Amino acid sequence: MPVPGLACDNPLQKLMRVGLSTSVIQRGHTGIARYVVSLVRAVIDAGRDIELVLFALEEDLDLFSFAKNHAVIVPVSERYRSAARDIAWHQAVLPRLAHEHRLDLLHVPSYRRMLWQKPCPLIATIHDLAPFHVKGKYDWKRMFYARFVVRHLAQRQSSIIAISQSTAHDIQRFFAVPPERITVIHNGIDHERFKPADHDAARAIVAERYGLAAPFFLYVARLEHPGKNHLRLIEAFNQFKARSRSNWRLAFAGSDWHGAEVIHGAIAQSPCAADIKCLGFVADAELPSLYSAAGGFVYPSLFEGFGLPPIEAMACGCPVICSTRGSLGEVVGDAALTFDPENVADVTRALERIATDASLRDRLRSAGLKRAHQFTWNACANSTIEAYQRAAPGDLCRPMNRSAVQKPRICVPTP
Repeated sequence: MPVPGLACDNPLQKLMRVGLSTSVIQRGHTGIARYVVSLVRAVIDAGRDIELVLFALEEDLDLFSFAKNHAVIVPVSERYRSAARDIAWHQAVLPRLAHEHRLDLLHVPSYRRMLWQKPCPLIATIHDLAPFHVKGKYDWKRMFYARFVVRHLAQRQSSIIAISQSTAHDIQRFFAVPPERITVIHNGIDHERFKPADHDAARAIVAERYGLAAPFFLYVARLEHPGKNHLRLIEAFNQFKARSRSNWRLAFAGSDWHGAEVIHGAIAQSPCAADIKCLGFVADAELPSLYSAAGGFVYPSLFEGFGLPPIEAMACGCPVICSTRGSLGEVVGDAALTFDPENVADVTRALERIATDASLRDRLRSAGLKRAHQFTWNACANSTIEAYQRAAPGDLCRPMNRSAVQKPRICVPTP
């Protein structure tokens, strides 16, 4: 059957050729990486008439090994990895590649990499507009680019995917993009990976792997200051420990990022430094054990465009306490205990309630599991494909060659 929404008199099946830039995934260490890799996998699994052309930096190719039999993979030289060179590559090289690969549509999942030229219809995913909400989120050059240059790029896109209603509202407010060109598509989670596990077994694994034998609060986020709000959480944890004298610990899972040295300094000066542990980057495969072992998941971020970790924690049966800033209130609903992330006393009270109230933990586990099942990558992929179809040319008409799709193909590196 023809792709729904595409008008064509040719009775043969049609294949939409969609390019996807993946250069912002930071070797798989970011939330955007989770989005890109999961979306690619789900689009392939959906079995719809889409042929993906993935543009991937050479050291990121292994992250897409699962797609090599189902997509065209175009390696991009590592010399374009830095932010400035990557932006230049998107503006100067990618438009030419779009022509060379005869793309019907080009999807760029990062607002800083959106194209000015229009070699074909363009779709961008905007995850958040944090620079408009969090002072000092990035250095002044990134802040200037995000606040002023990106506005004009956004207005040139055929369509924009926002990962939350909160982000959609910001796109209209700050970029003056009309609402009819914005589609809200929530992220999903991998329910095969993130699911309830035996708490005691998970604690044994985590105790052996990370030395976390006592009950602990978990925070999964890159160590970024000030946006992720680690300092107030550390202060709240100090107060919690002083008042409760409990053996609970605090674990940070995430790579060092902008301002990480400030966070490490606060930990070193904490009277509870021995009970605060930085685990560094934790691979996706190891996260479920951490979520399942934690006594509570705490997420005090000052702003999020979505917030995958709280939903992943819920899916694993971990009680969640979090901020409601940005999209977080929209995402967690009434399945989390919420607090004001700028009020240390409020955060402290939330930590105390989770540590001392078993019935609250049980209620949050039950509500969290129910909430988490509302978010799937299959739903995200199907909605994204529908967005592709709406943005693609109405006269798209290309006979589909399924045998070509099934053969491994990796193109020569770009110059």
